Amino acid sequence: MAKKSMVERERKRQRLVNRYAQRRENLKEQMKAASSLEEKLNLHRKLQKFPRNSVPVRLHNRCRLTGRPKGYFRDFGLSRHMLREMANQGLLPGVTKSSW
Repeated sequence: MAKKSMVERERKRQRLVNRYAQRRENLKEQMKAASSLEEKLNLHRKLQKFPRNSVPVRLHNRCRLTGRPKGYFRDFGLSRHMLREMANQGLLPGVTKSSW
């Protein structure tokens, strides 16, 4: 189980990304449409004043059950440990144990 503080930090980042997404998109569109370099620089400065954690790049995928940051499977939203455990218990539909 991951530290509660790390999981909460990630949730806080996700909320910030959601809150500033539309504003970021608008500024980026304005930057593309800007004709002069001075205008683009002013818009870029406005973009830089947003919180760091409002950038989607800073998000990190975590397991929904344990909060583990590594070994994450996007299809299920689980880490490899929980994926294996749940698949063995038959809790994931369509997942079968491989044999050859």
